[in-house]
Amino acid sequence: MSANAVSFIGLALGIGAAIAYWNWDTPIAAVIGLILSIGWLIADGLDGMVARATQTASAFGRLLDGICDHGVFILIYIVIATSIGTGEGWALAIVAGAAHIVQSSLYEAERARFHRRVRGDSGESPPARTGGLLERCYDAISHGVDRVAGRFDQALRSSRDPARFGLDYGLRAAPVMKLMALESANMRVLAIFVACLVGNPRLFWWFEIVPLTLLIIATLVWHRRVEADLVHPGGAAPVNT
Repeated sequence: MSANAVSFIGLALGIGAAIAYWNWDTPIAAVIGLILSIGWLIADGLDGMVARATQTASAFGRLLDGICDHGVFILIYIVIATSIGTGEGWALAIVAGAAHIVQSSLYEAERARFHRRVRGDSGESPPARTGGLLERCYDAISHGVDRVAGRFDQALRSSRDPARFGLDYGLRAAPVMKLMALESANMRVLAIFVACLVGNPRLFWWFEIVPLTLLIIATLVWHRRVEADLVHPGGAAPVNT
């Protein structure tokens, strides 16, 4: 089975979860939505593993994975907002959806940056891209951070021992990434289920708008501080060892 086929299976499971959440005020429907969402998350993680194992990773696969991921959440938001049927519900869904896109883009960029740096990779060979409009819009969100984070990549590139420098960075940045993992799809799937189970899906949208927004800001600042401590005087020793 190809990685893209796994992505489409995940999309089908996600659509099923969205349909279940139409009756979010019924506990059994919320449970079914959770189960299908977990299946979707498994497929979402499995498609990348299949692509790497079969050496079939591609720009289209990367874009498809992102569309399936965000498309499912958008559909769930629309279904719940339609079910609530109020202007307030739609306003919260739209604002939360926009916050989700920004938060997820920044989180995925930071996670990819972390994993390649731990390998001693300074990012000289960026992943292939389709160049499509949707992909450019999505990637544009993280470009501002790329310019700031690039200072560390330059230091990693000029290091005498990039592998060692990358490992040192990994040890210091790991706590940041563990906290930032609360921005993952896993946490959102659980939060949607809990909010629906207690009978108020608006709680999830407020959770996304306020706490998760504050979290991504705080962890971005923390990550940049870790980089600065390693690159600037007092933290640059690993670069030259």
